[in-house]
Amino acid sequence: MILLVRRIAALCAIGAALAACGGPGTSLHPAPLPAPTSSAARAPALAPGPRGLTPVFTRAATQEKVLALTFDADQDVDAGPRTAAAGGRIGFPRLVEALRNLKVPATVFMTGRWADENRQEARAIGRDPLFEVAGRSYGNSSSAGDCQWLPVLPLKTMRSDVERAFTAIRTAGVPRPMPYFRFPGGCYDTLALRAIGSLGVTAVQWDVTVGDAPATDAATTVRQVLDGVRPGSVVALHGTGGSAAQSGQVVRAVVPELRGRGYRFVKVSELIGMSGVRR
Repeated sequence: MILLVRRIAALCAIGAALAACGGPGTSLHPAPLPAPTSSAARAPALAPGPRGLTPVFTRAATQEKVLALTFDADQDVDAGPRTAAAGGRIGFPRLVEALRNLKVPATVFMTGRWADENRQEARAIGRDPLFEVAGRSYGNSSSAGDCQWLPVLPLKTMRSDVERAFTAIRTAGVPRPMPYFRFPGGCYDTLALRAIGSLGVTAVQWDVTVGDAPATDAATTVRQVLDGVRPGSVVALHGTGGSAAQSGQVVRAVVPELRGRGYRFVKVSELIGMSGVRR
């Protein structure tokens, strides 16, 4: 019995050595590393601008009738708990319902504060393949001085603020936030582009802007969208607060009309993918 055990042990040792050396049934190459979890490793993104400035994307240069609907999910950093609870979801459920019913892909830009205060909604959007989630500042703060009514974010804290926003989005349960960033109010300057340049994000603006925050009726926003779109457009709408209560109505009105004109709805990542990108 002892001799048999020794022979078995010897055979096992030989088998282990063969495996290490690439014997029969084994590979000479190491096992592949797990797929990267960072969306930046997979998502289309523009190459850095000159001197490492954050690249800015406004629309795709294409004649193909495609466009992206984007929605800002805002929550001011100084909003109290009651305001956050009441204003953070205004119109949002109806908007998401409209997009899902019409099978319209969309890109949602979240502030970190909104993700913190609305984790269930952020998680649901982030795990729905119809949508993709990108970031804004943590609060709803301007990156370039006087910008509408927004508080100004100090330049020295801009990079850490964006990192904080993306951390909040991931913590809320969004598994793969896209490496895209939207400046609140659309306001930025060279200093702002340099401040976040090392983060590897693409700043996403828009070419169809609507007055939906102060607008009092959906018809005004619908007309602005229909009059402004062209091939490759990025349309910026509000998903929360302001006139977001009408966002679902706007989607239900513009989507059939634009599809009738031959347009196809895509996410921002697909538009960027048309624009000569790095991956």
